[in-house]
Amino acid sequence: MLWHHFNGIHQMNRIGLPACLTLCISLLSVSTSATDSVATDKDSKRWLAGDHHIHSQYSVGWDWTQNPPTYKVGGEAIYPIPKNAAMARQFGLSWIVATDHGGPGHSKINLDLAYPELVKSRAEIPELIQFYGMELNTPAGDHSSLIIPHNHDEADVLFELESGFDKREVFPRDPTRDTEEKMIEALKAMQMLEKPPLVIANHPSRSATAYGVYGDYHPAEFRRWNNAAPNIAVGMAGAPGHQAIALSTMPLLADPARRVRGVYRFFPTMGGFDQMTARVGGFWDSMLGEGRRWWITANSDSHRHYTEGGVDFWPGEFSKTYVYAEKNHDSILSGLRGGNIFVTTGDLISELFVQVDQGDQSAMIGEEISITSGSEVTVRIKVLDPDTNNPANENPQVARVDLIVGEITGPVTDPAANENKSTRVIKRFSSADWKKEGEYIAMSQTLPVGSSHYIRVRGTNTGELEPENDPAAENPWHDLWFYSNPVFVLTR
Repeated sequence: MLWHHFNGIHQMNRIGLPACLTLCISLLSVSTSATDSVATDKDSKRWLAGDHHIHSQYSVGWDWTQNPPTYKVGGEAIYPIPKNAAMARQFGLSWIVATDHGGPGHSKINLDLAYPELVKSRAEIPELIQFYGMELNTPAGDHSSLIIPHNHDEADVLFELESGFDKREVFPRDPTRDTEEKMIEALKAMQMLEKPPLVIANHPSRSATAYGVYGDYHPAEFRRWNNAAPNIAVGMAGAPGHQAIALSTMPLLADPARRVRGVYRFFPTMGGFDQMTARVGGFWDSMLGEGRRWWITANSDSHRHYTEGGVDFWPGEFSKTYVYAEKNHDSILSGLRGGNIFVTTGDLISELFVQVDQGDQSAMIGEEISITSGSEVTVRIKVLDPDTNNPANENPQVARVDLIVGEITGPVTDPAANENKSTRVIKRFSSADWKKEGEYIAMSQTLPVGSSHYIRVRGTNTGELEPENDPAAENPWHDLWFYSNPVFVLTR
């Protein structure tokens, strides 16, 4: 278990809960427990920060007056892959994914230009784990990070997937490539691979026009993805990129009203997080309430830094996705697939342990524990709020940690379901409720359990009880949050 680590611490194959459970939870006690040192040897699992959504100069521009369109390197994003890697290392990342946009014939650009530069970047910065991937123009959707397992045939695998399924790969556009059926076909093709990739939906509600009024992505679509390939379509970006827009010097953004976090023009982010994640009892909780392993991440979506005419932070400068893993490709990908993840903005925290105990059993973030109905579990939370300045030269402090619980009641009858009414914050921990143990703050809660449920944790440096809609031109450094992925408590 993660907690015990903490306390002791080229030829590819062709790709052509039960219902009606109730939760009985009451607040019994708040306590703390001792903490030992975190394991730091290179072969041990530990929290490794990363970013799965980064663009390089091979997210090209297009001259649409030509037939077929011609591309221009650096036309959309501007940095070479080694530059992105160097900046990721500077801002404390241990792993990244190269994810360039597709377009007409872009599969050849990735194969002939981007991949050789990634190989060069790996050689220049070997201490950074670098994955090959792309930002897929998703059939019937928006964009998604496609992460290819590190293997001898990774370049060929991505070439086949991009050329076969990116909806903008062919010119003129082929409408048959822009259907949900095509995306399901793509996921099934990915399942046939010896080493399946991962798909994470990016900025899922950027096209939503109101709360719950979705655009390019919608709940039923994500359920169909997860049904078709639960080990591949594993989640969504909880915190989107483009969060430096309020700091940008772009002339087009002179009007403060245009400086909306994440470029969420129609319905805003909430504490820097997408509505699908941020609303307690909302879409994410509806997925978890089915018992689905549906995880959240955070990323930069870096194209161009805000000081150089863009709206972005460098990879790792503001948002981080932490994975509990050994520092190698396979372990990190396994941690992402398994939901051993927490996310944070502004370097508010750098470690988060959520452990659910009963007797000699325990489960951590992304794991499950099976117990007898009517018994109790103890939730132990430990947070490292680093006493250092972040890249904004500020040292934000955790003001509150929220313990969130929701029932698992099994599959929904309506695939468009967007809420889980059982989900609630059952404890808000403040400094009066936790103890400092070395560098960590620690807190715990004992819960009697009547039925299957999940537990997740959230925290902030603000006084907001719930993340509020982000106003235009908000300084992102002053509104910081972290979220854990869930622990599942299953009853028998």
